[in-house]
Amino acid sequence: MKVLQIISTAYRATIEEQDDTIVWLTHAMTGAGGDFDVLLTGNAVNYIAERQDAAGLSFGGWRQTQPPRIGRDIAGLIEKNVKVYVVDDDAHDIGLTGIGEISGPSRIARAEIAGLFESYDQIWRW
Repeated sequence: MKVLQIISTAYRATIEEQDDTIVWLTHAMTGAGGDFDVLLTGNAVNYIAERQDAAGLSFGGWRQTQPPRIGRDIAGLIEKNVKVYVVDDDAHDIGLTGIGEISGPSRIARAEIAGLFESYDQIWRW
């Protein structure tokens, strides 16, 4: 069964878990033999920005000692042969233009999403 996971909300639980829960889950399920790909849309397209750094994040006396490294996590999925798609319209809207991005994701236009769905048995949206 081939599954496309749509991630549209960025940085969910990244302070508590230091990982995006769905990116982490995709790593785990792929490692267990699952056939998963990822579509980044909405503000989650920011995950392809290469130079993210939350190391200095703090609230009051609390300091983030294990900051998330989402770009590295996405690159790790690509290394595992997980196809990562990015909605180009959304990336353009937030100023991602191909410079300072991790390599490997495929950009698709918003109008191409429905056609992409045809290649998958299930679509999971998070």
